[in-house]
Amino acid sequence: MVFECNIDARGKAYRLKYGIYGIIVGLVVSGVLVLADVGIWMVWLIPTGLVGGGVFAVFEGWSGWCVARALGFWTPI
Repeated sequence: MVFECNIDARGKAYRLKYGIYGIIVGLVVSGVLVLADVGIWMVWLIPTGLVGGGVFAVFEGWSGWCVARALGFWTPI
């Protein structure tokens, strides 16, 4: 699969910015869970999803490739 650039500079900046926000929020939530000594594994899906989604959004912003657009969906940004 070839990752062709399918978003413009504004879309790249948007995905990069919100990807970084997702990573930061995920790490903060992880820190709160560690300090609260939460041992329930399902609760850890929240920060894992935030960090994973943030990393993927940063990848989209860095590469200029959007998975939704690659699948044929129109995105407003």
